[in-house]
Amino acid sequence: MMKPQQPTGIIGYGVYIPRYRIAAREIARIWTDGQNGVPVEAKSVPGPDEDTITMAIEAARNALARAAIPAEALGAVWVGSESHPYSVKPSGTVVAEALGAGPWVSAADWEFACKAGSEALTAAMALVGSGMQRYALAIGADTAQGRPGDALEYTASAGAAALIVGPAEEALATIDATISYVTDTPDFYRRADRPYPVHGNRFTGEPAYFHQIQSAAGELLRKLNRAPADFTYAVFHQPNAKFPQTVAKRLGFTDNQIGPGLLSPKIGNTYSGSALLGLCAILDVAQPGDTIFVTSYGSGAGSDAYALTVTEAIRDRRERAPLTAAYLARAVMIDYAIYAKWRGKLVMG
Repeated sequence: MMKPQQPTGIIGYGVYIPRYRIAAREIARIWTDGQNGVPVEAKSVPGPDEDTITMAIEAARNALARAAIPAEALGAVWVGSESHPYSVKPSGTVVAEALGAGPWVSAADWEFACKAGSEALTAAMALVGSGMQRYALAIGADTAQGRPGDALEYTASAGAAALIVGPAEEALATIDATISYVTDTPDFYRRADRPYPVHGNRFTGEPAYFHQIQSAAGELLRKLNRAPADFTYAVFHQPNAKFPQTVAKRLGFTDNQIGPGLLSPKIGNTYSGSALLGLCAILDVAQPGDTIFVTSYGSGAGSDAYALTVTEAIRDRRERAPLTAAYLARAVMIDYAIYAKWRGKLVMG
């Protein structure tokens, strides 16, 4: 279990979800003649002028608005993603400059499949907790990829979540402790020269997703000497609607605890932003004194678990930026032809 020397917490948070959506039944219409069941209602799709960087910037601006600090106060701008737009050019530098945080700032890109964003969050805790910087920005953002006709195409979605870590006395939610658990599990990967990821089917649930999350979450609960019932809310990585509900029940959490953070049925899996978006959705409704349990997951494989406590500061800061529900409500549906064109799934010539 990891606790920083100086207590830290989230002083600002923000999300961004593209307005465009494609219904899962529309994807099923193309590939299965609409005969198969669908895992989610719809998924968000980035517009032709959107990518991981643009979404990260919008989420970060919302986080800065809630924190009410200038961008130049940030000591770090770290972007976690598995769909950075450049193979050799950092997203972090573009985000930092667009926000006005540079040039005297640490900027970096983080990778660990679906938990790249929480890796950045843990590092931000360490940077602030050590006293090296007062504020650090951690972002999880993805456009995500799914091979045409593959099961991933139904849920590989787009969005971003940004969290600004600072001293606990300024926090809207303190981060009480965290823990990480990793193993070499080949459940999901994408080679550098391939456009789409490959999933290891029988490894995807066990010993991948469920083993990593249960190990990290169970150990953090044990180290804290707390039970699932001690938490008001819980959120887990959301590759689909079923997995997070199943693992929550295995650990002893109830439907009432995981409801507000379960975004999958509405927008699909936003990968690096998945658990962090769920956390932001919970912060949108949480009250002072509420406790939140968060566990991310990244293929390859590993999990980061966190315990947080909401403070009085949430009342004032929540309304300073758009809530997650506002982004969910502004859906503009598109058909598969537009989706395939925008996502570059059609190769001409």
